[in-house]
Amino acid sequence: MQNYLIEGVVFLPMAAALIGYLIGRSHKRARSLFANIVTGACFVLCAVVLIQTAIGTADGVSVTIPYVCGMGLHFTLDGFRALYGTIAAFMWFMTTLFSGEYFGRYRNRNRYYLFLLLTLGATEGVFFSADFYTTFLFFEVMSFTSYVWIVHDEKPESMRAGATYLAVAVIGGLVMLMGIFLLYDVTGTLFFAELTDMSLFAVQSSPRLWAAGLCLLFGFGAKAGAFPLHIWLPKAHPVAPAPASALLSGILTKAGMYGILILTAYLFWGNAAWGGMILIIGVFTMVIGALLALFCVDLKRTLACSSVSQIGFILVGVGMSGLLGSENAVAWRGSLLHMVNHSLIKLVLFMAAGVVFMNVHKLNLNDIRGFGHKKPLLNYIFLMGALGIGGVPLFNGYVSKTLIHESIVEYVFSINAGIIPAFFSATFMNAVEWMFLISGGLTAAYMAKLYVCLFVEKNTDSSVQKKYDGLKGKYMNRTSALALTVSATLLPAGGLFPGIVMDSVADLGQGFLRINTIEKTAYFTPANLRGALISLVLGALVYGFVVRLAVMKKNGEEKRKHYADRWPVWLDLENLIYRPALLKILPFTFALVCRFLDSLVDTLVVVLRKTVYRDEKLPHERTEGTALTHLLACVAGAFQFLGNVTIHRKNPRNRDYEHRLALIHLEWSENSMMISRSMSFGLLLFCIGLILTVAYLFIKDVFGF
Repeated sequence: MQNYLIEGVVFLPMAAALIGYLIGRSHKRARSLFANIVTGACFVLCAVVLIQTAIGTADGVSVTIPYVCGMGLHFTLDGFRALYGTIAAFMWFMTTLFSGEYFGRYRNRNRYYLFLLLTLGATEGVFFSADFYTTFLFFEVMSFTSYVWIVHDEKPESMRAGATYLAVAVIGGLVMLMGIFLLYDVTGTLFFAELTDMSLFAVQSSPRLWAAGLCLLFGFGAKAGAFPLHIWLPKAHPVAPAPASALLSGILTKAGMYGILILTAYLFWGNAAWGGMILIIGVFTMVIGALLALFCVDLKRTLACSSVSQIGFILVGVGMSGLLGSENAVAWRGSLLHMVNHSLIKLVLFMAAGVVFMNVHKLNLNDIRGFGHKKPLLNYIFLMGALGIGGVPLFNGYVSKTLIHESIVEYVFSINAGIIPAFFSATFMNAVEWMFLISGGLTAAYMAKLYVCLFVEKNTDSSVQKKYDGLKGKYMNRTSALALTVSATLLPAGGLFPGIVMDSVADLGQGFLRINTIEKTAYFTPANLRGALISLVLGALVYGFVVRLAVMKKNGEEKRKHYADRWPVWLDLENLIYRPALLKILPFTFALVCRFLDSLVDTLVVVLRKTVYRDEKLPHERTEGTALTHLLACVAGAFQFLGNVTIHRKNPRNRDYEHRLALIHLEWSENSMMISRSMSFGLLLFCIGLILTVAYLFIKDVFGF
């Protein structure tokens, strides 16, 4: 029975996508209702699987669909997979309900719903996958189908953001595929469960396994939004429709994190070097994302940069799990819970941003300022998300951040006490702890910026503010209000009852993350509350001295400050590094190298003729044309002479056939040279690839690499 449930969760939305598209060609409302039913049914199926897994009747179930793409598709079931499959289905159900109103005046709605359901099936396929091959196939489908969300508006900025997203996805996918090839060559398997027994030995002895791991990390990190591959997130979210932004931020980034969790828990379990690398990436991602969000003046872009920062928090926890070795339960549980919390929080915040946009059709903070005034329901919804992501005690984000922070403190204590070997010094880890707390403060500051802008301040234009206040209960319909309210109410439940809700959620991931012990944490001890208090105080200071004094400024004779974009334009990594590298430097370098190789033989021939052979110009080597053209010119000249003395005697002709035929020969020579060089260029690339392949196989056979 469980086999059919897994197949239904993965393939039902994909099949329904085509049916819904056909329905939508003639009945728009029926299509929207059909999409609601499908996503609701998928959520129910996942909930059933989750309940069965929690009570132990479905854990370990596997499904194989043979012959697909040669190696077949393989799925399996455990607590973590059931949990995240359910979270994904829930988020899709809520956003689909909200999409009905949000897309009321949009065009291309049929296309949106088609790819919405296709991406749902692909995402579920990633989370239920049992091997890297299945993960890769569904990962790529997910990337290409979600691309349509980003370019939905078909505006120039949307197309540019879509191009960035697609470039990162394609390059990440190709590098991931190379990692899969290397991994299979080293281990002989791509199944996650079969990697656990060989990982410790293989990590110590095989550099190629590290190469495979780094390639896979590149691919998964690109989708997760880890630094420095985060460039697509701040560009894609502002232009994508709000329901799509909620899924891009809340779920698709977690598909990337899913791969990183597998690499860390199965291939590099307990490896301090791997954990240290992930930790450093996490710290950079956490801090840079928070700084970007602090200086943003666009609502959805701020939330997108916030997603980058929160991925950094998760990566810090994953890195700590590698550094702590067998004592990594707290770090793993904190990472898992922050993944769950961030997914649900961003669902709420992006849908709330969608409510603002579908009424105002603007996202700049100066334009939407005061929109939430006299709107208590929207205030409640946004506040739940803001308090949750800010790490305020009694809200869900506090619980997961506390566990990650506790893992850092535990590591410092363990290396000082000599319990575990020190990969990083205590001084370095104390600096990491402060970066963690400061990033938490920056989170509180930029969420305070958004909340105050929307719900406390009033618009500088009194007529606009009067229009906003007049909306009151007319800014969203009952279906949208239900979707947002249900989603928002889940957030404080985890924070109010962490021992019941959050610990139970973390327990579901024990088997997947290979945690043997279950540790219960006292979340509201003075030490844990002190960490949260430090971050909140830092957040208040940053908001007061940075946001109010630096980000906001007055123009001319204005009495009130407005939000100004203070972030330097030249610090955009995409325009500073990636686009010049991909569109200018690499093509130029590649063309230069290929042109050099293409003309190398001709150059050698010329050099030999000028030096070794010392060729002299022969009589038949003419300055213009060839011997053949000279002969033809002589014949043509003779006919011209005969014509001039006979029929053209009154109007003799004097054409230079030598020059004309030489020009014709030169044109033919250039055309044939272009064709031959194009063919030789292709053959040259083929030969280079063949030589490299043979060299690799020879080195592998001789030296055993």
